[in-house]
Amino acid sequence: MASAISRSLRLRSIYSSITAQWRLNNPSFHSLPENSRPFPSHFCIDDRYRKSPAFAAINFRFLCTTATGNATNQLNTKATATGTSASGSSEGNSGNSNDGKSSGGSQGKPVRGGPVSWMSFFLLFCTGAGLIYYYDREKKRHIEGIDSASNAVKQGPSVGKAAIGGPFNLIDHNGKAVTDNNFVGKWNLIYFGFTHCPDICPDELQKLAAAIDRIKEKSGMEVVPVFISVDPERDTVEQVREYVKEFHPKLIGLTGSPDEIKKAARAYRVYYMKTEEEGSDYLVDHSIVMYLMDPNMQFVKFFGKNVDADSLADGVIQEIKQHKMVKA
Repeated sequence: MASAISRSLRLRSIYSSITAQWRLNNPSFHSLPENSRPFPSHFCIDDRYRKSPAFAAINFRFLCTTATGNATNQLNTKATATGTSASGSSEGNSGNSNDGKSSGGSQGKPVRGGPVSWMSFFLLFCTGAGLIYYYDREKKRHIEGIDSASNAVKQGPSVGKAAIGGPFNLIDHNGKAVTDNNFVGKWNLIYFGFTHCPDICPDELQKLAAAIDRIKEKSGMEVVPVFISVDPERDTVEQVREYVKEFHPKLIGLTGSPDEIKKAARAYRVYYMKTEEEGSDYLVDHSIVMYLMDPNMQFVKFFGKNVDADSLADGVIQEIKQHKMVKA
């Protein structure tokens, strides 16, 4: 039994050795030269039978196949590079022999420009200018439409009047007792201040006097300027008389008791208050407003400190004309 098994193994070993030797010597299997084989001829030979076992032949076949594939890939790479160079040389020669018609043919395609070009910048500039022009035109048209609509509306009677003005009992700069009824039938410009004012009151009264003269020159209308003191403790009749002479001959100065001054200031919505006292010298903080009153001593319009003499005169003339149109 043992001899039969040994004989069978020996026959298989001999068969495998013969097959391996045939495949190694067959040119169709591989084309490597003898000295380039990765293993010597006596590699993995059985010491007992001096024959190569079957697994050695299989491993040797696998290694030879891998080496052959690597060599083939290297040859293909070199061939590709050589073919490209040759193709480039042939294209260059054909480009040179093109009778000078295409001088840049051998240099390849032109490089594409950047993302922002002069043309795109020009188009962007034109678009922006067009939008600005369109915006300005629409804005002007909208303003003109508002102006035309406001001019088309007729001036109608006012719904209500501000609760400014009222009766008062004061003394004028000549020492005569007067009330609001003494001013009925005339247009009046009333200003509240005090004679010891360092700068604001003199400036406002000069503006008032200049506006009265310009109203007379431009329209021939008579407007009475009125000064009412908010400092009754120091503004006596004599003090007020000397003070109003410095501005205009038609300027009427009024003073009175503290209670009557407070009543008049409250009726015209005028604010006034003493500042910190330093002995007998003090200032009075007050509203800087001129009130235009119609011949019925009804409030028409007020003018603030930011209005100059010309604007004040033009404003008074316009208000008087509109008032007469409404009454007509």
